[in-house]
Amino acid sequence: MPEDTYDVIVIRAGPVGENVADRIVQGGLTAAIVERELVGGECSYWACMPTKALLRDAAALRAVRSLPAAARAVTGGLDPAAVLRRRDSFASHWDDAGQVSWLVGAGVALLRGQGRIVADRTVEVSSAAGAATTVHARHAVVVATGSSAFVPPVPGLTETAPWTSRQAASAQAVPARLTIVGGGVVGTEMATAYSALGARVTLVSRDGILPTVEPFAAARVTAALEKAGVELYPTTAPAEARRDGTGAVHLTLADGTTIVSDEIVVATGRTPNTTDLGLERIGLAPGGWLRVDESLRVVDAEGAVVGDGWLYAAGDVNRRALLTHQGKYQARAVGDTIVARARGTEVDLSPWGRHAATADDRAVTQVVFSDPEIAAVGLTLRAATDTGLDVRAVEYDLGAVAGASLHADGYEGRASMVVDVSRNVLVGFTVVGPDVAELLQAATIAIVGEVPLERLWHAVPAYPTMSEIWLRLLETYGRDAHNRTPFPGAR
Repeated sequence: MPEDTYDVIVIRAGPVGENVADRIVQGGLTAAIVERELVGGECSYWACMPTKALLRDAAALRAVRSLPAAARAVTGGLDPAAVLRRRDSFASHWDDAGQVSWLVGAGVALLRGQGRIVADRTVEVSSAAGAATTVHARHAVVVATGSSAFVPPVPGLTETAPWTSRQAASAQAVPARLTIVGGGVVGTEMATAYSALGARVTLVSRDGILPTVEPFAAARVTAALEKAGVELYPTTAPAEARRDGTGAVHLTLADGTTIVSDEIVVATGRTPNTTDLGLERIGLAPGGWLRVDESLRVVDAEGAVVGDGWLYAAGDVNRRALLTHQGKYQARAVGDTIVARARGTEVDLSPWGRHAATADDRAVTQVVFSDPEIAAVGLTLRAATDTGLDVRAVEYDLGAVAGASLHADGYEGRASMVVDVSRNVLVGFTVVGPDVAELLQAATIAIVGEVPLERLWHAVPAYPTMSEIWLRLLETYGRDAHNRTPFPGAR
């Protein structure tokens, strides 16, 4: 590859990097993207897409079985091999030709290899064959290297060759016995998927099951996992691990319990991909999360912008919100900001401004594709209280809504909203139940738009749909005797 210069160089071609480069090109600048693995990144091949494909068949089967007439048409269980084949198709069989075609069609140059920063606005690209070339950026370098699974320092654990989220998402066979360490989103989703596929699953978590979501939602997922036959150790840490001569993994817990399984999945958090990035060349410590300012420019330990502001970081690597969709949101903001600065036009970083990533603080969305699903946006009651907001929260039985009762016999679910009393606007929403993911965007719009409850009252939900949960939450909030600022519509 010849030495070349581009307006912007993006390091790594996951969803975040792709979106940065796309916005740069759409803004009339040139962009090159450096990728050492598959174009499309973690989400396309080892996370979002393949894991949801693993979960979908079981969710559909549960939905059919909740309808008496449809249930009579179901004569068997899941076909694990067919589930894995469909998963393979959603991971494009780990071939990035389609993603490369899109990238080239979008006008983005692809440089294959490991990208390392060697000087201001300068990146060296080392190919797998050992060849190296140097490329320069006129305006900016964007680090979009993401994160990898963190393996905790449990004695013997690394030597067992544990699965991380990558192996769990791409496994070509279902183990008979599977131990999962970690009770967060990845742990609970993989416990849901593999128990449905026939594995005998044990889930070990030091901090409980889904500790960051509303407790009522976590409790329903916990109960469903137990009903599915998952053995739970929700408040116990692993102490030691070993793989014996037969290939079985023995995990000893802090309380002395020993769990034997065929494979073990580690789902205990993430670590940033910054160890081989050349950060030391520009005065930054490798291996840590990258700190950024409001425009997502990288700053040093004292908060000073690196160099003259040519280095940006978007996605997991800046630790603002470790979710693909939030990273893509940041990517759009970064791309447009770089274009604006390159053209000398105004950059609007005010809250909810054109170039700000305000939602990272106030409206992070997430769906946990467990059984049942959890959809949430904004702050939980505890998080809102911890920030010092004067808030009130109300809950309502989603199963009592007409649309839910039609959706499935015996439907069970619950929803809550957290209201900032001083402004009378929504700051948090959580719902748990089968097939609730599509309820989330309405709550997101209400929070981002800071819609007063008086106006939200006029957003009439169609009958009979599950969206009527909004009407019931508003009515419940209006009847709350402790509510200091009732709104007329709910009386």
